[in-house]
Amino acid sequence: MWGNKKPETPQAAQVPQTAQVPQAAQPEQKNSQVNQAPKPAPATWEGKTAMSTDALRPLGATADRATARLGSSLHVKGEITGNEDLQIDGSVEGLIQLDERKLTVGATSKVIADVIAREVVVYGNVKGNLRAKDRIEIKKDGSVIGDLTTSRIMIEDGAYFKGSIEIDKSAEKESSRGSAFAKPATVNAGAPAAKTI
Repeated sequence: MWGNKKPETPQAAQVPQTAQVPQAAQPEQKNSQVNQAPKPAPATWEGKTAMSTDALRPLGATADRATARLGSSLHVKGEITGNEDLQIDGSVEGLIQLDERKLTVGATSKVIADVIAREVVVYGNVKGNLRAKDRIEIKKDGSVIGDLTTSRIMIEDGAYFKGSIEIDKSAEKESSRGSAFAKPATVNAGAPAAKTI
């Protein structure tokens, strides 16, 4: 059967080749078994807890807080309202209202609008009144022409600002009422302290 004779018909030539294929394919099968994906490890091990996926999230990003982005080539006229953080790199004319969210005005943006948000950070140009429940930041290359109303403000060296600033402590008082880190009440030094028995 394995002699030096050459097969006379094509069918006879195929028989020895198929007989050799399983032998040659056998190592490949072993390799495919080795390359199989390992079984998934259990989520918890004895005495150890599973790693939280929170450690893998980028800073500033949380599951309930997505950031929408208005690109640099976009121009919006009208009113923008929403319930998510917003970064503007284009231009906006009108009103921006993000009551409990953060607005970031990018370095390439031009905003001609009144803004109402929880937090406003300005890297670009804004013409309009800004009202932020928590804070307003004007970065070194930022420019704001308008009135600001907020409980906290930060204007970096080199920033341009023209307008008035009103510090609104009512929002700060509301947030500190339920906080464990509320400031203690101050006592007048000239008045005698009252004792309760």
